[in-house]
Amino acid sequence: MNSSASAAPKEGGVQLALFALLLGNFATGLAVLAPAGMISVLAKDLNVTIREAGFLVTAGAVMLCVGSPLMAWVTTRIDRRTLLTSVLLITALCHGLSALAPDFWTLLAARVVMLAAAAVYTPQAANAVALLVEPERRASSISIIFLGWSLAVAAGLPGISLGSQHIGWREVHAFCCAITLAAGVLNYMSLRPGLLGEPLSLQSWLDVARNPLMMLLLAITALHTSGQFALLTYIDPLTRMRTGAGAELIALLFSLFGICGFVGNVIAARLAGSIGALKTSVIFMCSLLVGIAFWALGSALIATILASVAFWGLGFAAFNSLQQARLVAAGPHLSSATVALNTSALYVGQAVGSALGGLLFARGLYDGIGYLSTAFVLAALLLILPTRGRG
Repeated sequence: MNSSASAAPKEGGVQLALFALLLGNFATGLAVLAPAGMISVLAKDLNVTIREAGFLVTAGAVMLCVGSPLMAWVTTRIDRRTLLTSVLLITALCHGLSALAPDFWTLLAARVVMLAAAAVYTPQAANAVALLVEPERRASSISIIFLGWSLAVAAGLPGISLGSQHIGWREVHAFCCAITLAAGVLNYMSLRPGLLGEPLSLQSWLDVARNPLMMLLLAITALHTSGQFALLTYIDPLTRMRTGAGAELIALLFSLFGICGFVGNVIAARLAGSIGALKTSVIFMCSLLVGIAFWALGSALIATILASVAFWGLGFAAFNSLQQARLVAAGPHLSSATVALNTSALYVGQAVGSALGGLLFARGLYDGIGYLSTAFVLAALLLILPTRGRG
């Protein structure tokens, strides 16, 4: 660890920094997830198909999966306060440009640039936590800042869904711009200068590639995210077709999903400290699998759909934060690389899942999306087994 991080700051300063990083993850979550909350409105207003509107998720995810490790390498010697503040300000600017976009292709271009910047935030925020707190507090602290992603789903997605329906998607982007600006200011104010991790070199990436545990964890991340985003990207139009639901029910589903994600992350942070990250990971992956399998049953009953979303939500954010914690624990000196690669694996999953889900949607194979999602998540659960005893 760099000597600049060796002097522990006061506890109050650490808590404020963790809150700032949580808010930054919330803003980043809004940037990444926004199209899923307004895909039907965007398709109608911009005169494109649902599948074409879904390309906002796929193209953005491709940019994120490439940008995360690349930017981690390029920015390795930049002070974390400067880096995290800068990417939030760029993200805010792109939200503003999105609000003014005259057509789909301009919106797509603004989104690609936005997510090229946003690719940096989540992995480097997790790396900053590793520099801010003692090793025994890392798992719980990383889970805390990932509550921002849970809140983005719990409050952000329902707000985006309702806002785009009743106010307009441009106004939603303007609101996201304001939130992201506020997060950028708080990051600058709360993170101390000189916060630097271990420099990344080509050897760092080779060390990760030669580590079987790290590669297994990255594969698990890509698989479970592929399964989730094949369904999550199109859950708005799929739910409308299955139930005849309006915007209010869609917003309720997103809200329930996010609230359960928030609760799951809080529980995961506590469980990880008592039974370990591995056992906690299995618990929440099983919850995720049960939820998506419920959806695949194809029921149009609101109660069944709500149960599916609740179980799925419990595992959504919690599992990913546990993956981040396990990667940091597997090699703290490589945390800048592994957390960036894990974020990249997340976005590989988003790209693969949203693309495959869009392909099935375009061909009218709506039930197949649920089965595809279940198969991906089941494969991820089975792949956890070889990681036992390795961290």
